[in-house]
Amino acid sequence: HPEAELPPSLQLSLAFTRRGKDRRSGLILTIPLCTEQTSMEELSSTLDYLLGIPSDKCKARGFTVIVDGRKSQWNIVKTVVLMLQNVIPAEVSLVCVVKPDEFWDKKVTHFCFWKEKDRLGFEVILVSANKLTRYIEPCQLTDEFGGSLVYDHIDWVNKRLVFEKFTKESSSLLDELVVINDSEKSSQPPDCNFLPSLDPETVLQTGHELLSELQQRRFNGAEGGGVAWSPMDDELLAQPQVMKLLDSLREQYTKYQEVCRQRSKRSQLEDIQTKVMQVVNWLEGPGTEQLRTQWGIGDSIRASQALQQKHEEIESQHSEWFAVYVELNQQIAALLSAGDEEDLVELKGLQQQLSDVCYRQASQLESRQNVLQSAHEFHGTAQDLSQQLDGLLGMLCADVAPADGAAIQQTLKHLEEKLKSVEGALVGLREKGQVLMDQMSNQTSWSYGKDVPIDNKDNVDHIQGVMEDMQLRKQRCEDMVDVRRLKMLQMVQLFKCEEDASQAVEWLGELLDALLKTHIRLGDDSQETKVLLEKHKKFVDVAQSTYDYGRQLLQATVVLCQSLRCSTRSSGDTLPRLNRVWKQFTVTTEERVHRLEMACSFHTAAEKVLVQASPDQGDLPVEVEQETYEEVETVGKALLDRLTVPVIFPDGSEQYFGSPGDMASSAEHIRDKMKLVEDRKLTLHEEDEEDEDIEQLPYQQLQYEQIHDQDEELHNDEELQDDQELHDEEIQDVDNELQDGEELELENETDT
Repeated sequence: HPEAELPPSLQLSLAFTRRGKDRRSGLILTIPLCTEQTSMEELSSTLDYLLGIPSDKCKARGFTVIVDGRKSQWNIVKTVVLMLQNVIPAEVSLVCVVKPDEFWDKKVTHFCFWKEKDRLGFEVILVSANKLTRYIEPCQLTDEFGGSLVYDHIDWVNKRLVFEKFTKESSSLLDELVVINDSEKSSQPPDCNFLPSLDPETVLQTGHELLSELQQRRFNGAEGGGVAWSPMDDELLAQPQVMKLLDSLREQYTKYQEVCRQRSKRSQLEDIQTKVMQVVNWLEGPGTEQLRTQWGIGDSIRASQALQQKHEEIESQHSEWFAVYVELNQQIAALLSAGDEEDLVELKGLQQQLSDVCYRQASQLESRQNVLQSAHEFHGTAQDLSQQLDGLLGMLCADVAPADGAAIQQTLKHLEEKLKSVEGALVGLREKGQVLMDQMSNQTSWSYGKDVPIDNKDNVDHIQGVMEDMQLRKQRCEDMVDVRRLKMLQMVQLFKCEEDASQAVEWLGELLDALLKTHIRLGDDSQETKVLLEKHKKFVDVAQSTYDYGRQLLQATVVLCQSLRCSTRSSGDTLPRLNRVWKQFTVTTEERVHRLEMACSFHTAAEKVLVQASPDQGDLPVEVEQETYEEVETVGKALLDRLTVPVIFPDGSEQYFGSPGDMASSAEHIRDKMKLVEDRKLTLHEEDEEDEDIEQLPYQQLQYEQIHDQDEELHNDEELQDDQELHDEEIQDVDNELQDGEELELENETDT
């Protein structure tokens, strides 16, 4: 491999070697001269490069140089030939100068190359282009010299550039890889920053492509006349050279990959160790210190919420380190799965240390979070309980002014529900407080590998103080509820007494109404009247019991008002109403009793007359005293007058018994009975007179008396008719009086 780089002049085709060979199997070097001035320096460098390509064996067979001077001047040709003496005198065996057909004929005689053979070291001949075949086979010449050899100089240059680039890069890369691989084996720590200047993969890819091209074309092209790669057989040595470079490069690159893998593993392990220690040091240091300084539980919901927010910030910081832990754990697991035994113990130790610290810190975070959550629930329950106690106390301190007993019962029920809710909330507060204290008692802090106990005395004292305070407030409320309950029960009794007293007034009113409207019969005889009197006494006893019950209720109302210190409440109008109804009832019942007694006296006297004067008894009639008749008439008239008189109440109002028709019916019955007694009296008187007359008068006189009796009966009928008319007029008067009484009563009620 030549050390010199490919000269730029090679692109100018100042000189080139062709694929062809001379008759001695020597290589052919062509120097095409042109009309322009040729730089000898560039030509010299080009020749140096081209002559450095063949092997020594090829050079030993000599070169045949074709100097194409058909487009150049003689002096240039001469200079080039002389330059060959200085450049390659030993390798040149023959120089063929292709001359123009007629231009140089006169000048050739001035310089004979054959005479200078000994001085030049090679033979120089002038020859026409069509006569080169005398020295070189046509198949070894290109078409410009009348041959058939195909040659593309640009293609050869490009591929030569590829070959030169590969050999240069691969050689440089091999040297670098050897240095890197050898430095890894030395006792000194390798420089991890020393990397190859070229990408081994790219260089190998270029070499494989070049080798493939060499193997395919064998530097000779296709047999059918394709483009040639190199005209020299020695260039076939490029293939094994490339193969050797590729083998060496692959070997060193494989070693380099192992070195890189070891470097990467070592670097990864060191990076893992560094990150693990960073995580461990932070969690055991600042992280633990953050938790150690945050062990309060607050004294309210707002304070506990602030602590929770602070804890969330701490958790957020820990989450970043936990994410690093997860990543490190995955990396360690990947390294463990690789199975490098020398690193297994160290990796497992790092993994165990990292896991222990992270899990311990996560456990403390969770424990702290649970404590804060329990504290928030405890303070929330305490606040709710405090609000319930405040509401209950407000109800107990408010004045009680219920409208009725139902409202009192509803208020009592509401108080009981409130008290029950308070008791349930207090039980819940105790449970949450106990849970919170249990959680705090199990807390410990881990600081730099040591358990540090947490002083929670202030927190425990606060929890117990809150629970005791709530218990005292609840007990005070219970005592006040008991007092309020007793007071409300007394108010229930008060409302009940007032309600029952009003009911007693209504009952008396109903009894009075029933007495006036339904208790109107006076009886058809004395026996019935006596029965009515007995019933009336019982009726009065019931009314008396009702009145006494109402009075007792009103007295109880006064006592309850005094006990409740309810000066604004009193019996109201219940007592006056009770007394007013009772007085009306008393007046009415007295009137009723008076009428019944008069009716009883009337019926007794009438019955006495009727019974003693009746001949149906089987005995002779007993003579009735005149006083009895007078009594019947007097009592009967008085009773009739009584029926027309209304009951006058103490307030001046009037009320009649029953309806006018009922009074008229009773009056009619009395009149009938008075008439019956009168008739019985007349009958007895006439019978006495008839008995006397029968004894004294004859039979004719008896007939006359019978006729007279008939006339008398007719006369009695007329009187009876007159009495009936009088009775109708009396009934009409009674009706008028009743109507006047009702109008007066209506006016009184309107005034009232």
